Amino acid sequence: MRSDKMTKGVERASHRSLLYAMGMVKEEIERPLIGIVNSANDFVPGHKHLHQIAAAVKEGVRLAGGTPLEFFTIGVCDGLAMNHQGMHYSLASRELIADSVEIMVNAHPLDGLVFIPNCDKIVPGMLMAAARLNLPAIFVSGGPMLAGRYRGNVVDLNSVFEAVGSVKAGKMSAAELAELEMEACPGCGSCSGMFTANSMNCITEVLGMGLPGNGTVPAVAAARIRLAKKAGMRVLELVRENLTPDKILTAEAFTNALTVDMALGCSTNTVLHLPAIAHEAGIKLNLDYINEISERTPQLCKLAPAGDNHIEDLAAAGGIQAVMKRLNEKDFLHIDCLTVSGLTIGEQLAAARILDEDVIRPFDNPYSDSGGIAILRGNLAPDGAVVKQGAVAPEMMKKTGPARVFDSEEDAVAAIFSGKINKGDIIVIRYEGPKGGPGMREMLTPTSAVAGMGLDKDVALITDGRFSGATRGASIGHVSPEAMERGPIAAVHEGDLISIDIHARKLELLISEEELQKRLNELELPQPKITKGYLARYARLVTSANTGAVFKEGQT
Repeated sequence: MRSDKMTKGVERASHRSLLYAMGMVKEEIERPLIGIVNSANDFVPGHKHLHQIAAAVKEGVRLAGGTPLEFFTIGVCDGLAMNHQGMHYSLASRELIADSVEIMVNAHPLDGLVFIPNCDKIVPGMLMAAARLNLPAIFVSGGPMLAGRYRGNVVDLNSVFEAVGSVKAGKMSAAELAELEMEACPGCGSCSGMFTANSMNCITEVLGMGLPGNGTVPAVAAARIRLAKKAGMRVLELVRENLTPDKILTAEAFTNALTVDMALGCSTNTVLHLPAIAHEAGIKLNLDYINEISERTPQLCKLAPAGDNHIEDLAAAGGIQAVMKRLNEKDFLHIDCLTVSGLTIGEQLAAARILDEDVIRPFDNPYSDSGGIAILRGNLAPDGAVVKQGAVAPEMMKKTGPARVFDSEEDAVAAIFSGKINKGDIIVIRYEGPKGGPGMREMLTPTSAVAGMGLDKDVALITDGRFSGATRGASIGHVSPEAMERGPIAAVHEGDLISIDIHARKLELLISEEELQKRLNELELPQPKITKGYLARYARLVTSANTGAVFKEGQT
């Protein structure tokens, strides 16, 4: 066992002495040592209850004859970090999470790992670590939050963000907003729609790194505790079988993940995270391949923010395994892929059932003939841009309008809330990419403001930053190259016409090539917004969004 380096032989007497100092007994030291990688903290509702999940995992490990050793990672709450300096750190935390897990596991030789994530950057950061370390590993998330109820309506966190815009537009009172904010998030768990956290937890299940139910069993359900115990028990079998992530995270597994992503209508942030995880696994995912999968995969589910259903409804309809069973009816999946259950995808699907065809639609009645996400290209985004097309109103799929240009999220939000944005405008927010942000801030405030003010069917938004999984409307992000890398988005002038054609996958700035090059040649880049600390270092190392915003090779 790998832990023998720390526990066996005369030379390790001092090591054993330190373990005894923690109250361990000889029998514990001689068993397989299992790292419990917990992201619990008191900031994030999705993580508030993870101590309970970890306790169940530990029970499972002990039941199966192992010794659990818990350690912790950081975890940023995107909702709390929104629209202030904190959001610069969210995406950037992903790399720190992966690095910190690597440090702990390689400094203290362990035999297997159970990862307990739940929210936006924590899930991909831990998956990146699992791929990098390649030790037997299994994931069990904290599970999704239940949706809230407000005056007879089903609501969630995004309802509150959009309500702020409604208050600013005079469509809702401050008292009503205060009532809503008390009801939208009724308890622990990752926010209840198909936002980034739930998208990534569902995709973890599809990749084969989590047991069935990982993505959809509610946080407050007893079944979530049972799932945690099973994960703790199962990791010992993974160690004995030497079933490592490289045997699970194959190219075919990533194709499965992208296929289910498109069928579900997941967050655009998956287009950042899946390439980054694949990169750690030695697999290259490019945007054209993502578009290819999107174009051939129908969208079968429409969950909040694109639709009225929430993750609890998907769970009741049969969960991710039911979605995969449906996709397998038309041979959309590689069913020979291995999973941490020890079964192949195909073997797992034998037990799956589709319980609600209003939530998981049949192939003859999809929400769309193509997937929930589309990659756009053109002279404004030669290296690609991303839109959650499944959440775009039909009248906004093709649009031409004047650019309203802002060099920061704050300036754009101020203009939206002060009524300076008109129907037909195309808001451009730049210098918010991985390097320019730095940290590629999430733009839920401006997009929800536009929606809350009733402009989401009239106004588009384009940025080299990114969007929350809770975003809906014609919100086009990840524009690459970003402005701080002298991408064409830096050359847009106020009033320039921009053409969006999501069906044709086109994003064009309607000026001549000569004028575009002239503007870029004359461009003076702004000074970096942050010049010291981790974010300054991050800005020097990070690549563009089209690569997954991973660090430059050889410079980490």
